[in-house]
Amino acid sequence: MNYVTSLFMEIIRKRKLIWDLSKADFRKRFVGSYFGIVWMFIQPMVTVLIYFFVFQIGLKSVPPVPGVPYVLWLIPGIVPWFFFSEALNNLTGCLQEYHYLVKKVVFQVEILPIIKLLSCLFVHGFFLVIMLLVFLCYGHAPKAAWFQILYYSLAASALALGVGYLTSAVNVFFKDMAQIVSICLQFGMWLTPIMYHESVFAERAPWVVGVLKINPFYYIAVGYRDSMLTGNWFWERPKLTLYYWAVTVLVGLAGLKVFKRLRPHFSDVL
Repeated sequence: MNYVTSLFMEIIRKRKLIWDLSKADFRKRFVGSYFGIVWMFIQPMVTVLIYFFVFQIGLKSVPPVPGVPYVLWLIPGIVPWFFFSEALNNLTGCLQEYHYLVKKVVFQVEILPIIKLLSCLFVHGFFLVIMLLVFLCYGHAPKAAWFQILYYSLAASALALGVGYLTSAVNVFFKDMAQIVSICLQFGMWLTPIMYHESVFAERAPWVVGVLKINPFYYIAVGYRDSMLTGNWFWERPKLTLYYWAVTVLVGLAGLKVFKRLRPHFSDVL
């Protein structure tokens, strides 16, 4: 617990450095690219269009989402997943990318995952604006629950950071960790009701719905949809909220413990 407290105080003391490095990391992604920041949106937009045509137009046998256009149901589920998957992939390789900082004795290595996370949050902010514009174009008036997106973004960030501390530390010594994370994210996307509605299992295999709720990201996907579509607040899902934060805290503590244990050997390997 002392380690967590000291890390928190260090983040507060070096908040300007973290902010500046995050902005630099964000800009660095598009250096030398002709279309620059446009590439940030192309792949996610293409992915949304593919799922829209496959599930809305192609697979007519798939039960539609009651009373909601499929695209309005899909976007609040897939936008946080884009953020989470990008953040976890970036966090996993952050120590290798900033190996020159890891080797500096005076540098607090623990802030590197936070820098990467903030950089991904910049991108996520753009997608949130696009999501809000889509809802406005469909005639949905702004509602107070839309502000709740900030809470669920924080929740997704906490989970990504906790897992990222673990995977980034292990990735220094076990290079296959990045590939394992990528494969797990592919499975995770289908183990979360993002493209499909969980009601498809209600009749044939109702136990699957319970299994889906074990996945922590279920809380995030449902929360974004609650905020944008139904207007429900997170305290209206008390059991799911407590479960999510219990898992997130445990994962975060485990990730920090592994990071602290392996940190003295980072510079030797990198």
